[in-house]
Amino acid sequence: MWADTLLHAEQRHLIGLLFWAAGSLIGGTTVGTFILLRRVPSPLLRHFALQLVAWGAAEMIVGTLSWRSLALRDVARATRLERMLWLNLGIEAGLLATGVTLALTAWVSARRLAPIGAGIAIVLHALALLVLDLQLVAVVSR
Repeated sequence: MWADTLLHAEQRHLIGLLFWAAGSLIGGTTVGTFILLRRVPSPLLRHFALQLVAWGAAEMIVGTLSWRSLALRDVARATRLERMLWLNLGIEAGLLATGVTLALTAWVSARRLAPIGAGIAIVLHALALLVLDLQLVAVVSR
């Protein structure tokens, strides 16, 4: 793989991450504003919106800092990137399992809606990050 091809793939990956982060921030803020203005007492939506905003902000920070450090990679740095991506995929699979467990446990044990909303938002973000990282792994692993 050529260094410029890898750099272009990383740029596409980070642009996708930044768009996802911006969408999460806008979506979470919109839902939160709707809840406040309409005075809808929905713990599920409130915790869903809080998770969206928190994850979106974290992803925006990571994406912005990563964009600033983009550079052409040699073989050793490309290998480190690939290993980091596989680690990220494992962490994201764990986040997916955590979100599902949180939502299902809250539903089955107590029928409490707040943890269900948080669990659904965690699952949503874990899936999005998983897809983004899998796309980059497909390019890097060639």
